[in-house]
Amino acid sequence: MRVAFIGLGKLGLPCAEVMAEKGHDVTGYDIKRCKTKNVYQFPTIQGAIQGRDIVFVAVPTPHDPDYDGKAPTSHLAPKDFSYDIVKEVLKECNKHMNKHQMLVLISTVLPGTVRKELYPLVANTRFVYNPYLIAMGTVAHDMKNPEMVIIGTHDGTETGDAQELRQFYETIMDNFPRYVIGTWDECECIKVFYNTFISTKIGLVNMIQDVAESQGNIDVDIVTTALAESTQRIMGPSYMKAGMGDGGACHPRDNIALRYLSEKLDLGYDLFGSIMKAREVQAKNMAETILIYGDAVFFTSDSYKPGVEYTDGSYSLLVQHYVNEMGGFIVRDPNQAEIIVRVHPHDVVPDNTEAVIFDPWRQKNSDIQYGNTRQVMKKIV
Repeated sequence: MRVAFIGLGKLGLPCAEVMAEKGHDVTGYDIKRCKTKNVYQFPTIQGAIQGRDIVFVAVPTPHDPDYDGKAPTSHLAPKDFSYDIVKEVLKECNKHMNKHQMLVLISTVLPGTVRKELYPLVANTRFVYNPYLIAMGTVAHDMKNPEMVIIGTHDGTETGDAQELRQFYETIMDNFPRYVIGTWDECECIKVFYNTFISTKIGLVNMIQDVAESQGNIDVDIVTTALAESTQRIMGPSYMKAGMGDGGACHPRDNIALRYLSEKLDLGYDLFGSIMKAREVQAKNMAETILIYGDAVFFTSDSYKPGVEYTDGSYSLLVQHYVNEMGGFIVRDPNQAEIIVRVHPHDVVPDNTEAVIFDPWRQKNSDIQYGNTRQVMKKIV
């Protein structure tokens, strides 16, 4: 295919070279001319994209230099990426492209950015969001052997553009990656949360290292290896479905105890306090959404997980606490056990006809599948 790469930096150039090595006709543009083997560079974006089938945009979305991590940043105000460069490039591409061409944005952006700020700039051509999961130092290898290929479309369906892009990638991959098709917003999330999952893992194992140094009698590698080889729950797909939060006789209390240990050992930070705060705010957020649909709420269980009677650390009870705190009340109706959470307006007879079904696990044919905002939410008036 005839391909253009706008942005021939640390990411763009190796990727463009891979495409050229695999037999595609590749042109490129960058504000700085660079050495290339098989990519013909043009002095303008217009020249590079003229007559191209697919135009990839791999320009940076940089942070303020003070936020790059070489110096402390946690005391600084939160700040988004800068989108000035990518906006300028998209506008220029839009001037010279048409509907026979496809523009593919690779650059990292926060969720919601494509829909609100970037897509409106490219009305003249077809558009796909396609962020890469590539590590610096192994760009060419990762390009040909990705863990997954992320393709974002307007509504998350596998459009003809998504299919065309997938067919293109199949010509350059040395492996057989999985292809994840989602909305632009979902794909923005996959990209940034993939990276921050890694950051979170590193922060946690380095906390174990700090505990080893402060507590004594601990080899951090013994601990982290034991955890790394725990494939039933930790290293695997378990606990990777969002829904009701953490509960039980062990998990919340262990986090609370580790808050104490962090303070006792004077580690200087409290990861577990943040985890517990998030757990509580997430429960409150769920309760607030439930109460949109009515103030009388039925929960199928008070236990902390299906199949047990125990209520120790129950997240169901925590959500019920916030429902009550915010003016709702809990309906006790044991004959409706097939419903996960049923919400109905105040003083309405609690039966399935009048009920609105709220499903935090998105498993049943419910009215409100919490966490799935593709669904049109039906508010009771």
